[in-house]
Amino acid sequence: MTTLPPLVGTGRELSRAELVRYARHLVLPGVGPAGQRRLANARVLVVGAGGLGSPILLYLAAAGVGTLGIVDDDVVEASNLQRQVVHGVSDLGLPKTASARAAVAEVNPHVEVVEHRARLTTANALDVLSGYDLVLDGTDAFATRYLVSDAAEVLGIPCVWGAIYRFTGQVATFWGAPPAGVDGVTYRDVFPAPPPPGASPDCAAGGVLGAMCGTVGSVMATEAIKLVTGAGDTLLGRLAVYDALALTWRQLTVGPDPAREPVAALLTGTGDADPYVAFCGLPSADGATVTVAELAALRADGSEPVVLDVREPWEVELAALPGARVAPSGTFEGDGAAAAVDEVVVRAAGRPVHVLCKSGARSARVARRLRDAGVDARSVAGGILAWAHEVDETMPVY
Repeated sequence: MTTLPPLVGTGRELSRAELVRYARHLVLPGVGPAGQRRLANARVLVVGAGGLGSPILLYLAAAGVGTLGIVDDDVVEASNLQRQVVHGVSDLGLPKTASARAAVAEVNPHVEVVEHRARLTTANALDVLSGYDLVLDGTDAFATRYLVSDAAEVLGIPCVWGAIYRFTGQVATFWGAPPAGVDGVTYRDVFPAPPPPGASPDCAAGGVLGAMCGTVGSVMATEAIKLVTGAGDTLLGRLAVYDALALTWRQLTVGPDPAREPVAALLTGTGDADPYVAFCGLPSADGATVTVAELAALRADGSEPVVLDVREPWEVELAALPGARVAPSGTFEGDGAAAAVDEVVVRAAGRPVHVLCKSGARSARVARRLRDAGVDARSVAGGILAWAHEVDETMPVY
């Protein structure tokens, strides 16, 4: 168990309206008027306004955190609404940061919201995180998780991290430089290397129980409140693992890796060329991708390019690209992978294969697998979402 001093100073006196609003906090041991003033004085950054970011933002806003920063470069889609409760039907098509800002204002007009409508990269991570007291990472991309943790370590601020997949979740508090006498531990200490590409499917392929986002996100918000106010014992040094089907929590003790190299040198580079892309085995702009505009031009000139759609059948029902061969990404993994690759080789007959999914993640993995087998395979950047936005606006977006 790790008890830490309050992260934030007490700041200004609370107004009469705030005393009424936070009355249930003011009587709580460990929070009280001083803790509520610390919350009002806190600057908290939330990376990702999705499944985990939604309950985090709502509960931190309701708790009275003075400034909430929101980082997200995405827009609200219908498929988000199953779990991303900060957004609603009327928000479809809006930037997630704008939708979340409006929701926070409805919950608590005393909270200042700062929108960071951008994707975090090595070029902007330190600038975005700078000035905040702590950061909460609710993203689902391994490259971003390492980047957020590393940037937080360089800046000396704590990072509350959470992850969900299907029916399981994980939560931890990382801090590379906690107060004296406390061992620091970071995401990179616990997870020295990302899983191999394709070993951990994204939510679109693996699924996630929407209600579980509320469970894990609420724990993350609780950790943030404890850090700000100094109440209770934090998860620093522990990893909490949740199994929704068994309804169990278990905790693992984690600690610093003495052999780990400093991370400051990694925070260099720009955009898609940054080292986190290569570290996580993600595709870079190396000629192995094709834009939707380029694919559309090939289809228009009568060359009949080979298109391999690796989405699930239900996804294809919602938005199909005529003429594409459908083979879900899972068929290129496990015992049947070799046969699936052989079939593509036969169908391609030496021609390039353009691999398509929803947004580009699954197609990148399958294209890499095909290239390893000698196929000229190219991932369609942005997937069917980019096709709907840039080529065919009548195509449904899911």
